[in-house]
Amino acid sequence: MSLRVILIDDHTLFRVGLEGLLTSRGIEVVASVGSGQDCLRLVGDLTPDIILLDMRMPGINGLGVLELIRKHDPELPIVMLTTSTDEGDLLESLRQGAQGYLLKDMEPDELVLALRDIVSGKTVVAPDLAPILAKAVQGGGVTEKEEPDDSPFSELTPRETEILGLLAEGQSNKAIARNLGISDGTVKLHVKAILRKLEVHSRVEAAVMAVEQGFSKSSLNS
Repeated sequence: MSLRVILIDDHTLFRVGLEGLLTSRGIEVVASVGSGQDCLRLVGDLTPDIILLDMRMPGINGLGVLELIRKHDPELPIVMLTTSTDEGDLLESLRQGAQGYLLKDMEPDELVLALRDIVSGKTVVAPDLAPILAKAVQGGGVTEKEEPDDSPFSELTPRETEILGLLAEGQSNKAIARNLGISDGTVKLHVKAILRKLEVHSRVEAAVMAVEQGFSKSSLNS
């Protein structure tokens, strides 16, 4: 499967090197730019399959660019490719709708595999950061939450709640469809309804909200 990628990174040498690595592995880099402002002008015209976005940039930083793109295209896969192992950067990126958070020191072939997984609907976090994410999720707890009647989760149907629990486990639409014995199209409709009711822009944001609220497979079935 050929991928069309936009690279956004203010370090020219890194950007040029990454473009060469991706191109040599059959990935088409449709644009390679040094600022978020440049990217925003290109996304609509070039229709990439995925965006690789640096976190630390002058002007609009990675999170700012992520937020702006999400307002125009809630579905376009966006991956943070960064040196930052900061827990806050990781969690905020996922909350803002990034579908991947990868580190710049990863092996090129691992990066390519991660990009293909993300385009297929998975959420990928650098293996080194998995313990940080798990710790943050566990530490979030479920104390001091709103009353159930005030929670946006109370508006979900039983089927939507079930699908949200599977999203929180990181399952793709295809995997959810297989597990529940329904079509991919039906899953997509339920996911759209979930996003609307939770007032979020992406499935990743919905999954993060669900985990923070204590959703789990066991709690959903209890």
